[in-house]
Amino acid sequence: MLAKPQCHHLYSHCYLMSLSSVSELKQDPPLCIDLDGTLIKTDLLWESLAQFLKNNLAGGLMVPIWLLRGRAYLKAQLANRVQLDAAALPYNASFINFLRKEKERGRRLILVTAADALLARGIAEHLGLFDEVLASDGKLNLSGRRKGAMLASRFGERGFDYAGNSRVDLAVWQQARQAFVVNATAGLAAQASRVAETGGVFEPRKSRVRGLVRALRPHQWIKNLIIFVPLLTSHQLTDPARALEAMLAFVAFSLCASGVYVLNDLFDLESDRHHATKRARPFASGDLPLVYGLLAAPVLLFSSVIVASGLGWRFCAVLAVYFVATTAYSLRLKSLPLVDVFVLAGLYTVRLIAGHEAARIVYSFWLLVFSMFIFLSLALVKRFVELSLARQRSKAEIKGRGYTAGDLELVAMLGVTSGYLSALVLALYVNSQALYVNSQEVRILYQHPYVLLLICPLLLYWISRVWLLAHRGQMHDDPIIFALKDPVSYVVAGLSLLVLWLAAGH
Repeated sequence: MLAKPQCHHLYSHCYLMSLSSVSELKQDPPLCIDLDGTLIKTDLLWESLAQFLKNNLAGGLMVPIWLLRGRAYLKAQLANRVQLDAAALPYNASFINFLRKEKERGRRLILVTAADALLARGIAEHLGLFDEVLASDGKLNLSGRRKGAMLASRFGERGFDYAGNSRVDLAVWQQARQAFVVNATAGLAAQASRVAETGGVFEPRKSRVRGLVRALRPHQWIKNLIIFVPLLTSHQLTDPARALEAMLAFVAFSLCASGVYVLNDLFDLESDRHHATKRARPFASGDLPLVYGLLAAPVLLFSSVIVASGLGWRFCAVLAVYFVATTAYSLRLKSLPLVDVFVLAGLYTVRLIAGHEAARIVYSFWLLVFSMFIFLSLALVKRFVELSLARQRSKAEIKGRGYTAGDLELVAMLGVTSGYLSALVLALYVNSQALYVNSQEVRILYQHPYVLLLICPLLLYWISRVWLLAHRGQMHDDPIIFALKDPVSYVVAGLSLLVLWLAAGH
């Protein structure tokens, strides 16, 4: 009589165990996720190196010494010396959404990365998705075959799924049940499908060539055309020898400018990622690996020096001043209110000085003073636009700058005043030329110097319009780039050249 209930109880127990086993069989295996390039679009090694060099440039001498003790040791040393903002990093959004859904289904998610454990845990805590974090520990660099062997040993061959983004992940996919390919080329996705079943492909990698071109910002080279202004105002633009020298100066400044832009982007990653528009820049968005910038910057700067060396030591000295000023601006001066806009205005004036030195043209006092006022006004336009956006978003300040939203009206007043003073300087210059109209020096340049006064209302109109559009929120944050796309600016420039031609007596 007792046997039957016992058998029934045993049968029920076995049945429950059977259900449990079936449930386990149906449950998906752990999904192991790579961090660098997969979960985020960037690489924490290069992120931490860029921030370390920004904070302690001289400390960069220690990097090769740390590297001699292995990549894991280098990563640990950098991780202990920097603080990365996990919330600001560029994540692969569609893949993160997929992981959230997998987490809701009850799937176990494991972050497995060659990045240092300290940084990896910070990201895991921010996302709140992972059941476990496996990372490099200062001794073991958890990458490639080592990562694949560790996962196979822990979960068994084909006992886990893995998400990665690079060729080094092929060694892990060979051990995995399914391969999830993120932020990779179509070629890599095809290779992954040959060693494991494809579980999904997310966010194909963007063109790095296009990203590099964007990072160099060739459209900004237009600012270096200021180098030709001394040739224009001295009526020597048609002199082949001087024009060639000015062209070489233009190339040297453009190469240097691109090198500095790359350095600026590397050193300003965090503030760019908090900016409404700058977050889309190649390095900040993760579209271009930081290592490209760390290699491109010295190459560009060295090439600039090579070109400049053919224009004499005085030009090289001016170029060196430009580099030091722009680097200081990127590292520190951009965060000092008013100092930043005066430096920006000064950099434009340095380009004028470079034009004089490259083509060996006598300096014009009036031209230099005019440039300081007009370029100060344009620099203040940039800050006005940024402050306007900050106020619209109810932000008290601009991250990485020294301004607050309450400074908006003052910046506008200073900018408009500076722009109008440039027109006054131009009028005084015309008056000085007219007073000495009979001198040989003036008559070489202008037969009818008073005609130059017609440029003043054109200049006043253009400055007023720039500020009006900025006030309406219709101005690009860089007025020079705005002018390149603005038909009215071309009309004003054409009319000004016509006035110069008439004043010369043609």
